[in-house]
Amino acid sequence: MLFNSLTFVAFFAVVLALHYAPFGWRQKKVNLLVASYLFYAAWNPPFVVLLWISTLVDWFVAKKIHAETRIARRRALLVLSLAVNLGILGYFKYGGFLFENWAALMASLGVTYQAPSWNIILPVGISFYTFQTMAYSLDVYLRRAEPTKSFLDFALFVTFFPQLVAGPIVRPTHLVPQFETPHTANRQQLFWGLFLVTLGLFEKIVVADGFLAPAANMVYGSNDSLSFLDAWLGTLAFSGQIFSDFAGYSTTAIGVALCLGFSLPENFRFPYAAMGFSDFWRRWHISLSTWLRDYLYIPLGGNKKGPGRTYVNLMVTMLLGGLWHGASWTFVVWGGLHGLYLAVERFATRAFAGARVATTTVFKVSLALLTYFLVNLTWVFFRAQEFSSAWLMIKSMFGLSPDGKKLLPTVFVFEVTVTIAVMLLVHWKMRDRTLEDAVDSVPSWLFAVVWGVMLFAVVITQGSGSAFIYFQF
Repeated sequence: MLFNSLTFVAFFAVVLALHYAPFGWRQKKVNLLVASYLFYAAWNPPFVVLLWISTLVDWFVAKKIHAETRIARRRALLVLSLAVNLGILGYFKYGGFLFENWAALMASLGVTYQAPSWNIILPVGISFYTFQTMAYSLDVYLRRAEPTKSFLDFALFVTFFPQLVAGPIVRPTHLVPQFETPHTANRQQLFWGLFLVTLGLFEKIVVADGFLAPAANMVYGSNDSLSFLDAWLGTLAFSGQIFSDFAGYSTTAIGVALCLGFSLPENFRFPYAAMGFSDFWRRWHISLSTWLRDYLYIPLGGNKKGPGRTYVNLMVTMLLGGLWHGASWTFVVWGGLHGLYLAVERFATRAFAGARVATTTVFKVSLALLTYFLVNLTWVFFRAQEFSSAWLMIKSMFGLSPDGKKLLPTVFVFEVTVTIAVMLLVHWKMRDRTLEDAVDSVPSWLFAVVWGVMLFAVVITQGSGSAFIYFQF
């Protein structure tokens, strides 16, 4: 079930009506749990079983870990939880990838091996809820939290429908306590939640799908060398599309949850105004970057074991972060480039610490532009289906294809140019501000007009909406 569908509008209306009906708190949580299962089952009902497996395993294992005092037993129980969760994720998401690469390795050694056909359907959102349930077991093992007392609260934490299939990846310590006591939205929360839903859908339906996706799809659907301008416009269009698509989902999810009285963590903070790559990852997909930091980078040693080990830890973390996005070496390269960027940035920061030039406006603007430029190069590998397509695009972007084909019609050139220019301006203006502060600073009539325009645009273009990009992860 898509947020950008009339089916969801009807579904959410029923959920809201039940949530504000005169039922007891336990009954309301049961209603939310059933609604969450129905929301997920709308894609493929049998995959609800995977949610049940993760829920049951992590519930019982965490209780055993908490009660166990013997370190060997605690580790064995944690391994069981990780094995189940990563095993499910690996089977459905990486099975075909592993078979294909094993066959390629055997062929390179002169061994004929035919990989079996892998026609397994990827369950929607499996990477998100797998990381979420693993965080629960890890937190209990690390003594960061105690097991949840209520199985109903834990099951709802695993399946809470606003963020179930594409995040934000919520920590148990953030969401479970909210289920322990009755939560409903007051008038201001309901008002703000509905606005966030409108904003998120506007980002997805109008900006991502309407203004940017046609140009990005045309450019990346071509098998030819392209002109310098078309290659850059297609890549810029995709960079804007994936932000608007994913941030649109997160904003809608936060708004939906707020309408029910629950808070979800911020997932994007105007990332295209980032000055450097550490700053970028503090602003892009925040729930994933902090998850990787807390459960992978820091346990590997973080920056506590010397510069060399720090660079290795950064690279390993980002390579695995790239692989998390998809079973393809292009995603690994995308993650590897970000790991390289972070390592170079860390080296430069240490080498030029205290340099006065770093405090100047010219330097900051230049750093922001360089960051945006290099981030766009990584998006080529994220979007391209194969390395051959990625290298062809990179060559076109660097003007190494003198006979490149001019592909985009004038209307697409105009749409992408204006949309990206406005997006960058908004990101830069909002770099050190929150959306709430910005809304409070404008007259109420102007806010109402902007909201009305966005809502109208969503309604008239709703039929062209498509699935969110991050559903495939």
